[in-house]
Parts: sequence; C-alpha cells; structure tokens
Amino acid sequence: MTRYLLRRTLVLALSLIAAGLVLFVLLRLLPGDPAAALLGVGADEAQIAAARKQVGSDQPVPVQLLHFLSDLARFDLGRSFVSNQSVLPEILTRLTITLPLTLLSFLLALALALPLGIIAAVRADRWYGAAISGLSQLGLAVPVFWVGILLVWLVAVEWRLLPASGFPISGWADPVAAIRALVLPVVTIAIVMGASLMRYVRSATLDVLGADYLRNARALGETRAGALIRHGIRNGAVPVISVLGIELASTLLGAVVVERVFALPGLGSMLLLGIQQRDYPSVQGVLLVSTLLVLLIGFAADIAQRLIDPRLRDPAGRAR
Repeated sequence: MTRYLLRRTLVLALSLIAAGLVLFVLLRLLPGDPAAALLGVGADEAQIAAARKQVGSDQPVPVQLLHFLSDLARFDLGRSFVSNQSVLPEILTRLTITLPLTLLSFLLALALALPLGIIAAVRADRWYGAAISGLSQLGLAVPVFWVGILLVWLVAVEWRLLPASGFPISGWADPVAAIRALVLPVVTIAIVMGASLMRYVRSATLDVLGADYLRNARALGETRAGALIRHGIRNGAVPVISVLGIELASTLLGAVVVERVFALPGLGSMLLLGIQQRDYPSVQGVLLVSTLLVLLIGFAADIAQRLIDPRLRDPAGRAR
C-alpha cells in the first residue's frame, strides 16, 4: 500500500504540472492581448506598450512560461493584471465560500441518495419504490439553475424565509448569516446531485440483491435485511465510491453556475470576472486550484476503494 501511495502521489504531482502547462498554453493561444484589461478605449501606442510591459505580454512566450513555472514552484500564482493584488490570497478567501457550498451540498445529497436509493431497489415492486425512481429521473432532467430560480421564488420571494442571494460582507464572522445565505444554494445542488446519486445507489443495490453470495447468506438463515447489511453494503460501496468522487468533482467545477444564480463571491464568480477582464493570473490560479482539488478527490476515491475492496490488493496486502 505504501508503494501505491507514493506512486499515486507522484502521478498526482505530474498531472498538476501538466495541467498548469496546458492552461498556460491555451490562455496564450486565445486572440487578443491581456494588456487590454488595463487600457481604455482610444489608448495610444505608448500606453499600449507600457501596459504590455506591465503584464509581461511583451516578452516571448518561453520567457513567460519560465516566469510562470518559477512562481509556481514558490506557490505563487502571480498578481492580478487588474487589481495588482496577489491571486493566491484572493483564491483562499473565495474558497471559504466555494468549499463549504460544495461539501455541504455533497453531504446533503448523500444523506438523501443512500436511503432512498436502497429503498427504491429493495422495494422496486412497490408503488413507493417506483415513485422514488421516477422522482430521481425527474431530478436528472431538471437544470440546476432552474431549481435555484424556483427555490428563490418560492422560499425567498413568496415565503420570505431566507435571503434570495448574496453573502454577508463580514463572511464567516457572522456564522448565522453565512449559513442562511448558503441554505438555498446547498439545497439546489443537493437536489440535482442527489437525484443522480440515487440512480447509482439503486443500480448498485440491485446488483447486490441478485448476487450469489447474498442468496447463499439467505439460504443459511439470514434475513434479507441482515444479509444486505452484512454482505451487500461493502460490495455495493465499491462502484458507488467512484461515482461519489466524480459527482463531488463535478459539483466543485459546476459551482460557477449556482454561484452566479445566488450572487455568491466564490471561485466561480472570480473565474468569470477573470475571463471577462482577460486577467490571466486570476484565470490560471482558479483553474489550477480547481484542478488540484479534483485530483485530490480522485486520489481519495482511489484510496477508499482499495481500503474497502481486498480484490484491488494482492495477497501480500499491497495495492496494485
């Protein structure tokens, strides 16, 4: 297992470096000059030259790449072209919104999907099992922004129970206001993600219910519920964990839509603003941090699978 962890960590580091290089190259291939972010309409040649020197776009691309890599080695994501502020502290500040939003949504979706998915499989021949399956299909078909708009209209506008958008200026210094601001976004994501997870949990449970080892356990006198708890959950968890990692990563990357709907100052709004202003350091920083988080989620999912399923390890207990 130790060798696998070292090998997997090396792959993660190389993947992050490769992602950084790809992001750097792709941004430089876009048409236009990032110096335009500092200029107004009608700027003369001298102003354009000064702006290009300030943002470094007057240098050859290989020189810019060397500066980027040297800064990255010092955990420095550069300075914004527009605000001239360091990008990393801004990203860390915005992560205090995006990460709680993502994790709370994931936990709520999991709390909904696990019991409902199991019930939908175990009671597939009952009306409520079919109803749960139908609702999950409906949840998959509904766009997340539509769910958000519907919740804003119903809960915030009609019932006036929660704020419709925004986040307190004081941030988490006022935890009650911060949590109230995140309730609707969290529920919005959890409804859509929970519907997706429910389908996978139902499918994994149906596979377990039809497995030979479960029938053998029933033949030896165990009840259906006892056999499912004792033998089925661990086997059914392996494919679900892979899906959980993908769903969590998708939620993190898709938070830009929900943050836009609810006007949350998270990573998504920073990314959109950076793209609009051609602020390369901000865009690179957000995408690089997002890529790192996605890679870490995949890393954690792989480790969890190998801890749960002994078939992924050889007889000596080492990971494959």
